Amino acid sequence: MVLGSILNPVNSSIVAVALVPIAVAFGAPAAETAWLVSALYVATAIGQPLVGRLVDVFGPRRLFLVGTVLTGVAGLLGALAPSVAVLVAARVVLGFGTCSGYPASMVLIRREAARTGQESPAGVLTALAIATQTVAVVGPTLGGVLVDLGGWRATFAINVPLSIAGVLLGLLVLPRDPAVPDAGRRLGRLDWAGVGLFAATLVALLLFLMGPHLATLWLLGAAVVAAAGFAARELRADDPFVDVRVFAGDRALLATFARSTLAATVSYGYLYGFSQWLEDGRGLSASAAGLVLLSTFLVGILVSVTTGRRPEVRPKLLVGGLVQVVVCAALLAVTGASPIWVLDVLAAVLGLPQGLLNLANQNALYFQADPARVGASAGLLRTFMYLGAIIASSASAGFFGRRADTVGLHELGLFMLGACVLLVVLVLADRSLGRIGDARE
Repeated sequence: MVLGSILNPVNSSIVAVALVPIAVAFGAPAAETAWLVSALYVATAIGQPLVGRLVDVFGPRRLFLVGTVLTGVAGLLGALAPSVAVLVAARVVLGFGTCSGYPASMVLIRREAARTGQESPAGVLTALAIATQTVAVVGPTLGGVLVDLGGWRATFAINVPLSIAGVLLGLLVLPRDPAVPDAGRRLGRLDWAGVGLFAATLVALLLFLMGPHLATLWLLGAAVVAAAGFAARELRADDPFVDVRVFAGDRALLATFARSTLAATVSYGYLYGFSQWLEDGRGLSASAAGLVLLSTFLVGILVSVTTGRRPEVRPKLLVGGLVQVVVCAALLAVTGASPIWVLDVLAAVLGLPQGLLNLANQNALYFQADPARVGASAGLLRTFMYLGAIIASSASAGFFGRRADTVGLHELGLFMLGACVLLVVLVLADRSLGRIGDARE
């Protein structure tokens, strides 16, 4: 489960330090290579709830194996890509392939909890939180090593052995899914119209965010129209893709989705914006930039492990949000002459919210979601997280332009500061969070 779940976050961040070498190789501006980030996020944002729904219907093992095979195919396609356009296509396939691991794991954990009577498998949830978010921070470090050893193509090729290992382990270890009567008919009866409207909403929103301007304002209008059509469709569907009636009536779950979006906006803004600035603005190599971010990964894991068995959710969210505020404010003072040790300290401090926020939001969802739709709910949590990543990627492209300079970093820092302040406000306003820890005790 952990191996399957890390494929998406590692791939979401491993390309961070490869963006500059890819731009040089194909003579592409930063605004164009930003599509390598956004393409995976859009595919994942659409694929996570879809695959989560398929997991609920057809079983986690089947979807895990199909997704892991697609991951290997995408890695091979990216490693052989002759252009940025083909790389973007590979990232789309990669997004759909890697999105099966997390919802499949959440369904398996929920089933084991029901079988054993253990209400809160805190250790397993902590491991999954590390695998799905905290480990994303090691992506730039791994990417830097791979770029130095085999060039940027190695950041795609690494998916081939990981996919093979995932398929073998899935076949050997994961429990077999029960037979699904009339599987073909059930697949055809899924709410594909809802899936299409959901995808149209996200794609139109992404295109607007990639180049917000009066001339592209119609895309925002198209996203609103598609979202309205999606809501109307889901309210009428017998078996909706997303049961909007349940989510609309569950303010606590909606708040969890909103917090996930804001936390990811800051986290991925840092991962992509800061890592690109380290290379362009500070003049570091890809591997050196990755090493600066390594302390974020190490501190994040340490924090997740040491706090994972604590039942309280609200203190984790509050502390994590406040630390994000401090780090974003500190980014405003960073310059191209800042000593490396200062950048290392900033990276280490950011590991604290990296380890707290995803763990707290995931655990909140585990107790808030309908058990019958935990796969779809887990997928939606990842969708909202990647919506934040899309916003962060678009902001990075907008503030940096052709080069990731210090002025652009400061503008990005102000944008991220606004997001984490809003996160803190939402945590303070949500009193239902305090009851999650009490219920477990």
